[in-house]
Amino acid sequence: MDKTSQITHDFKRNQDVLAAIGNETRQSILIALAQQSLGMRVGEIERLTHLSRPAISHHLRVLKDAGIVGVQREGTKNYYRLNAKNAMLDLRGLIDQVLLLCD
Repeated sequence: MDKTSQITHDFKRNQDVLAAIGNETRQSILIALAQQSLGMRVGEIERLTHLSRPAISHHLRVLKDAGIVGVQREGTKNYYRLNAKNAMLDLRGLIDQVLLLCD
């Protein structure tokens, strides 16, 4: 695969992650989640971010769909936590490709 094809492929593969982390509201949720490795419920995120529950749920869904946040269900409770390692490794690959083009 040539450089142009590779970077085009990498941009497409990372599109959801870039859109998800580019939003300030989602960044505040990620910062809140980073403070608690055991996971947080929506109510806990609400107290830290002062966002409404519907807004938090929407943004968590975007982050989950992008592979940045995971959810663990315990009975009727959902605990959200950062689960971004694979997404960030893919993003690092894109950054590496861009850096190669800068040389």
